[in-house]
Amino acid sequence: MVLLQPDRFLSELTSMYERSTEKGSVWVTMKRSSLKGKAQLQKMEKKGKEVEYRCLVRASDGKKSISTSVSLKEYAKFQASYATVLKAHMHALKKRERKDRKKAADAEKAPETVPKKQKKSSSKKSSGSKS
Repeated sequence: MVLLQPDRFLSELTSMYERSTEKGSVWVTMKRSSLKGKAQLQKMEKKGKEVEYRCLVRASDGKKSISTSVSLKEYAKFQASYATVLKAHMHALKKRERKDRKKAADAEKAPETVPKKQKKSSSKKSSGSKS
């Protein structure tokens, strides 16, 4: 996985979305990370040093994986740029079919006009066993 600068990451993410317009998917994950190992974090906590957490953003299209690390100060700018990229490439999504609320409410209130048919209970007579 390649760790890129945030601007370079966004441009690579844009090209991933463009490659997968006809067929394919792009997975993006975000999580909090300090980019340090557990041993280093424990040492820092024992010494009383404050740990700076960053936002780790990863993207993959199945063939290529990229990632970036964004600090708290850069996060608002990155999020705005990321939202712009997402809005530009979400044109392939289907719109949700919405039901008319009045029609749905009337359908729930209307009583059933056709009575339900009762199922016949079938009872099989068991015949004695032949010996």
